[in-house]
Amino acid sequence: MSAPLYVGIATSTGDGRAGGQARTDDGLLDISLAIPKEMGGPGGATNPEQLFAAGWASCFHSAVKAVAAQRQVEVTDSAVVAEVQVLPTPEGGFGLSAALHVELSGVEQAVADELAEAAHAMCPYSNATRGNIPVTVDATVA
Repeated sequence: MSAPLYVGIATSTGDGRAGGQARTDDGLLDISLAIPKEMGGPGGATNPEQLFAAGWASCFHSAVKAVAAQRQVEVTDSAVVAEVQVLPTPEGGFGLSAALHVELSGVEQAVADELAEAAHAMCPYSNATRGNIPVTVDATVA
């Protein structure tokens, strides 16, 4: 593998996802964490799944735009919604699954589907999770 283009560094302190803090080395992200109410926690703060979803949605959105530019497809408006689900495993642990919803304007449905699939092949989050967690990708034209 070649040298990294960038290294993101974050540190978790305190009680991790159960009331701890997460902070990046540059201080640009400094947040409190809490277990969501749906998982028996107090809620009221973000959680690792939301952070993962935000990162993946942003990265995937950039991949959609890059693929559209490479193919010289003009998209008038776009968004990506990432849903990251926490699932119980048979062994008593937890796993993840994800759904990526690409929303595009200014293109036909077939083109939107092609852009979403090509972005899924390009996005580092998609490549990191491929074969490791269930992921669905769909596109909607508005």
